[in-house]
Amino acid sequence: MFRSDLFQGKRFLVTGGGTGLGRIMMERFVELGADCVICGRRGTVLEQTAKEVMARHPGRRVETHVVDIRVAAAVEEMVDRIWSIGPLDGLVNNAAGNFIAQTKDLSPRAFDAIANIVLHGTFYTTNACGKRWIADKRSASVISILTTWVRTGSPFVVPSAMSKAGVAVMTQSLAVEWGRYGIRLNAIAPGPFPTEGAWARLNPLKEEDDTRYKARNPMGRVGRPDELANMAAFLMSDEVAYINGEIIAIDGGMGIMGNGTFSNMMAYGEDDWRRIREQIQSTNAADKANRS
Repeated sequence: MFRSDLFQGKRFLVTGGGTGLGRIMMERFVELGADCVICGRRGTVLEQTAKEVMARHPGRRVETHVVDIRVAAAVEEMVDRIWSIGPLDGLVNNAAGNFIAQTKDLSPRAFDAIANIVLHGTFYTTNACGKRWIADKRSASVISILTTWVRTGSPFVVPSAMSKAGVAVMTQSLAVEWGRYGIRLNAIAPGPFPTEGAWARLNPLKEEDDTRYKARNPMGRVGRPDELANMAAFLMSDEVAYINGEIIAIDGGMGIMGNGTFSNMMAYGEDDWRRIREQIQSTNAADKANRS
């Protein structure tokens, strides 16, 4: 089904589409004929990504918008700008944040840092697009990137697990509420797909990923980015338009094998957690410097 004109004439928004898995999914859509819009907080990164992707795919357009999706008014303004050029046909809620921490050490600010992006930002973006699709009487597809933790919970990532679970419920609720308008919502629940940005906070001690997952995944490996990109393209396609309200795991069977992604950290001592905090703080400081 992945023919080169699959998404000809379509236009999709990918939040957090400038880097990591968001970029990979966006470029897959472009390869299959779509024009795309990407948004995030780092304008330089977005512009560079757009430039590189358009150079590889002449004739395709990648628009960029600098936005903080934690701010509802900013999201509305962005979506207004997008619609002023033309309506969207789909949305991928990919923007997220996460870090490893013992829950007892979390401050309210640390919890909000994750929940405001993952839960609030996802809702703001979905609703901003959804009400315009309904007003335009336009069918559309929404994909939200979750995790397998929404079914099992997970230690040491409680803000993310709680927020992603909320997005899972939003997906199922709006799939029913908006299905009559031709708007369908589905979600992908990936297992471990290492990316540079996420793994700096989720694997701060830099444990060897291949070794770490051989015994803990039935397929003995982590996910490949193209596998997730193909899943997103499959769900976004009109050719599977009867799939609605589903949360599909792509994790090699790890979720049904047992043992949450971070269960091995139950054996960590206070010195390990100190090193984790220091490494994550260093990563955050570097990111802040890059944004300034």
